[in-house]
Amino acid sequence: MSWKEQLENRFGAHRVHRLANPLHPEQQLAQLYLELNVPVTVVCTSNLSEYHMPVSEKWKGREFTEICFVLPAYWDLEDIENLNFNWIYHWLFKLETFVREKRTWFGPGHTIPCGNPPAPISETMQQDHFIFTDPMFLANELEPVNDGEKTVHFLTIVPIFSDELDYKMGKGTMKFVRKLQQRNHDERLDEYRKSIQRSRFRFF
Repeated sequence: MSWKEQLENRFGAHRVHRLANPLHPEQQLAQLYLELNVPVTVVCTSNLSEYHMPVSEKWKGREFTEICFVLPAYWDLEDIENLNFNWIYHWLFKLETFVREKRTWFGPGHTIPCGNPPAPISETMQQDHFIFTDPMFLANELEPVNDGEKTVHFLTIVPIFSDELDYKMGKGTMKFVRKLQQRNHDERLDEYRKSIQRSRFRFF
């Protein structure tokens, strides 16, 4: 049984949809709608786990991965002309193409700039880097899936600011993720999120 079929069993077939990337039809995606206390939609690659990633010795067992964005309920996936929404399709395509063509791998804590030089993702999403993390908000829902031949892990793609990247590079992934969660943030995309490096308090 494929990992997609296992997710259909886990959540119900009506919550798991397969679709072609509307901006890059050659790429297949999966869309998962979860009616949690805070509803979210997960959009992830669908065939990346067919690629055997050449992981380092530390990450043996993480050779097969799908990468995903976790979207808030207001995100309009059908407004493919809107640059504030459609960038997820571009980046899912770019990231899958990159990891395959470079014969490299993605794992928790890996970061990638949004362009060269790094630039804000969109007018409303001012972060200029991505970090890959294991699911936080969806830790239970996106547990690894074993299809009998291999174990498929899910990596969430989290937009971060350049000063957050500096913190992560200096303090390490675990401390960065812990600080992110302490500020009540996780893998869910949030256009209103401020850098965790900026003070929550203002003094006048």
